[in-house]
Amino acid sequence: MTDIKSSSPGQRPPADGAAPALALHTGISDPRTLIMRNLRQSGIFVALVVIVALFAVLTDGVSLSPGNITNIVLQYSYILVLAIGMVIVIIGGHIDLSVGSVVALTGAVSAVLVIQQGYPWWLGVLAALAVGLAVGAWHGFWVAYAGIPAFIVTLAGMLLFRGLTLRVLDNISLSPFPGEYQQIAAGFLNGLLGGQGFDAFTLLIGAVAVAGYAVGGFRTRVARIRYQQPVESFPLFIARVVLVGAVVMYFAWQLAHARGLPIVLIVLAVLVLAYGLLTRRTVFGRQVYAIGGNLPAAMLSGVKVKTVNFWVFVNMGFLSAVAGIIYSSRSNGAQPAAGNMFELDAIAAAFIGGAAVTGGVGTVVGAMVGGLIMAVMSNGMQLMGVDQSMQSVVKGLVLLVAVAFDVYNKRRAGSAR
Repeated sequence: MTDIKSSSPGQRPPADGAAPALALHTGISDPRTLIMRNLRQSGIFVALVVIVALFAVLTDGVSLSPGNITNIVLQYSYILVLAIGMVIVIIGGHIDLSVGSVVALTGAVSAVLVIQQGYPWWLGVLAALAVGLAVGAWHGFWVAYAGIPAFIVTLAGMLLFRGLTLRVLDNISLSPFPGEYQQIAAGFLNGLLGGQGFDAFTLLIGAVAVAGYAVGGFRTRVARIRYQQPVESFPLFIARVVLVGAVVMYFAWQLAHARGLPIVLIVLAVLVLAYGLLTRRTVFGRQVYAIGGNLPAAMLSGVKVKTVNFWVFVNMGFLSAVAGIIYSSRSNGAQPAAGNMFELDAIAAAFIGGAAVTGGVGTVVGAMVGGLIMAVMSNGMQLMGVDQSMQSVVKGLVLLVAVAFDVYNKRRAGSAR
């Protein structure tokens, strides 16, 4: 098969009408070449498959049972939400150590309004989101306009907002939330289209997701060919779509045979799609990559660095509030110690998912895969009865290996030039 090379000054990309036809007949046929072209991202998907298979064997298939897959979605959804915001912060060359405290604070505010003062559940949700946005604006001001490093600002925020959580809750736990609030993280869509022993609606959503992935992948392939960028051969493209489709449908089948489609999974899917588009298809997303990748060049290119950095932290505050709502709904209450160490899980998910320590590199999908790796490992070790201390050891080693892999990739790329 023909390898489409990068365009050169003397070449013109193929006409718009010719690109779809070329998409069927061009590309790289060697899978090893394709994997090596993007080792950072392809390696993380391979790692996820290996880890899932490993724990399936070690737990005699319990880790892949319908009930356990549902539990993984419910138990780790708030970490995945935080990972979306954290990877954007890291791409921009920053870090946020306060997200666990913000999760606790937003959940506490919601609990005080809904449980203690009797306001409607939706008012608690709106108040939590408002607090999250205010916290993000606070951090954004000190980082973007006062010029204080994000590490220091968010470290101070971690202490500040943990203290405010204790003040808001008056050092006590509040519970329970009304049923509507609990449905955010513990509710399911089941029986909308019927089904004999399974939920047909869940399978339909899975099929729609696979179709969307196939169409989006083909359009991306056409666009790459139009600009003479390398792509895999069409048979390999079809194989990739079939493989991903099989995994998604298996996942949907397991959920359909448990309790149906979790509402929190819909929330997470919407966030992944929205932020995937934000980072890849918008001016703001490209500016975040530019700032993290080469700050002086971004400034010379006219990027409003202060404004972009400000909104990066506002966005992190918003997603921290979303995670706080999900966590308080899942735990059916608010506790002073809520969100403890969540920031480390979110940071680990971003780095394991391929984000670069120095910024400028990373994807939302990669952060999701990194978060899933952490979730599958934690869940699998819990099923095996592994001691909590050993679980921390394993997580620490995985994070260290992921960062070492990032450093190795950079050195390899630098020596190849």
